[in-house]
Amino acid sequence: MADMNLATSFLPYVDEMFYKESQRALVTNHDFTFDGAKTVKVYKMKTVATQDYDRDGSKTAAGGSRYGTIAGLGNDVETFTLSKDRSFTFALDKMDVNETLQTANAAAALAREMREVVIPEIDAYIYSKMVAGAGTTATAAALDASNIFDKVLEGNNVLDNNLAPDTGRVLIVTPDVYYMMKRSKDIVMETETGAEMRARGVISNLDGLNIIKVPAARLPEGFGFMIAHPCATVAPVKLEDYKIHDDPPGLSGSLAEGRFYFDAFVLDNKKMAIYYQPITTK
Repeated sequence: MADMNLATSFLPYVDEMFYKESQRALVTNHDFTFDGAKTVKVYKMKTVATQDYDRDGSKTAAGGSRYGTIAGLGNDVETFTLSKDRSFTFALDKMDVNETLQTANAAAALAREMREVVIPEIDAYIYSKMVAGAGTTATAAALDASNIFDKVLEGNNVLDNNLAPDTGRVLIVTPDVYYMMKRSKDIVMETETGAEMRARGVISNLDGLNIIKVPAARLPEGFGFMIAHPCATVAPVKLEDYKIHDDPPGLSGSLAEGRFYFDAFVLDNKKMAIYYQPITTK
């Protein structure tokens, strides 16, 4: 058979990676701003103990108060300093764009960088800070379909006993743990989740907890589940600056640059609104 040079065809199509939108807005807040400052200080006011009222004055010294010994009301200060100042840059030659059927264009590449690199990095950092700052970290356990319901109830009960707000709590699980939950004979999850909440990432509800499923790659190793109220974690993203320069000096093509300045902090007086359950493998 004679040698034949066969044609090769490239289509104007890019095999994109699967990606997951961020759901951190469901478990964090922006209760104070870092505008104009790198560091923010927050007061924690103290309280005083109650005393027996001296109704007949028999226990009160001259010039004293029947209400008891007067104590000064002090306070503490929490200091939060932004620490994550991150960036990226890449170039696309004009002829590379032309000779790849326009698939290697800068705008698409920038969007891809955001969803596949930047968003996962911010999410992973925030979840790690929440785990590290959790008011309660349970003993690591081998979770399965037979005990997952009890473990979640235990965690929710801890938040109850620590007076965390009843509404707005979120149960963060990995896909594997969510699979356990669906196999549990004890769990009947509320599936009538509104369209707005589903659009934000809530997939179901259990014992008053909005359930969100987070990729394991964005969570610390050994993550089982976490129950959190958004009041506990402040997650400021102070700067998100992304730009494309066309034909900058020294380059025939496009130069993309991005910078994002962020951090996450668990408030000391609200840390008991976070319960973390690590997992062990059998």
